[in-house]
Amino acid sequence: MNAGDESEPSLLNPRILIPFLLVSLIWGSTWLVIKDQISEVPPSWSVSYRFIVAAAAMFVLVAYKRLSFRLDRTGYLFALILGLFQFSFNFNFVYNAELFITSGLVAVLFALLMVPNAIMGRIFLGHKISGAFLGGSAIAATGIALLFWHEYRASPASLEQVLIGAALAFGGIMSASIANVMQAGKRLKSYPIITVLAWAMLFGALINVALSWITVGPPVYEMRAAYWGGIVYLGVIGSVVTFPLYFAMIREIGPGKAAYSSVLVPVVAMRFSRIMSGPGCRLAARFWRCSDCWWHCARASLRRRAYRPEYQSSSDCSPDL
Repeated sequence: MNAGDESEPSLLNPRILIPFLLVSLIWGSTWLVIKDQISEVPPSWSVSYRFIVAAAAMFVLVAYKRLSFRLDRTGYLFALILGLFQFSFNFNFVYNAELFITSGLVAVLFALLMVPNAIMGRIFLGHKISGAFLGGSAIAATGIALLFWHEYRASPASLEQVLIGAALAFGGIMSASIANVMQAGKRLKSYPIITVLAWAMLFGALINVALSWITVGPPVYEMRAAYWGGIVYLGVIGSVVTFPLYFAMIREIGPGKAAYSSVLVPVVAMRFSRIMSGPGCRLAARFWRCSDCWWHCARASLRRRAYRPEYQSSSDCSPDL
């Protein structure tokens, strides 16, 4: 930290600790939702839908708080860069990484975010890296290595898939780190964080739509209720609720300390995964999937005015639980 950072609030200050824990809890849950999004819809389109929803909700929040919608030219440029790295590159890397490795492995790798955050904070912002931070990072890195090994042993992915997935995850880490360090800069701190995020999410959504259309063609989507419920959850709870809190923490305590949340996130994600793999949740998930499928069958039947037996033959539609 620099000299002026001695007055920074501690991570244990309730004003910092409560948002820290809330962000960690929510982002720990999003990995499971993202996993469900990895389906027949190309990842880039799922990211696009998420940030279309997020941008709309964030502008509603700007209006609710009666903040100005306008930024100056520099503010729009900052928002564009933030949208490119945080809400386009970062999430496209993450979603594509989950095509190759489990969400648990990606979450564990993302726990390393504190390292580039601290290094770039030192280079670009002049933040000192204290001995306490190095010691805490070393302990965290040991825990990350153990979690990674645990997840790797349980993963069905081959070594080649793990390497590709890890490379994509590191691309996401570096993209997120650039955005994180930008938020701690003095110039960006002068702009209302919610207004900047609203424009950044909008720019990110537009970039994602253009990228998707160029690389995979016209929009692809699923009609599953769980898919669109996941889009809304990721867009509103996983983005609109969390990013203002997280970026406010970065402005208060710096990108290195704020990224400690990334160490807690995989622990939360694994806990959620264990809870969701319980018998009751497996039954509920099966029922939800069957409900989705039955709804598809009903729509198709009404549309064709004739019953199609091939729908009944689908194993996912079977009521046998």
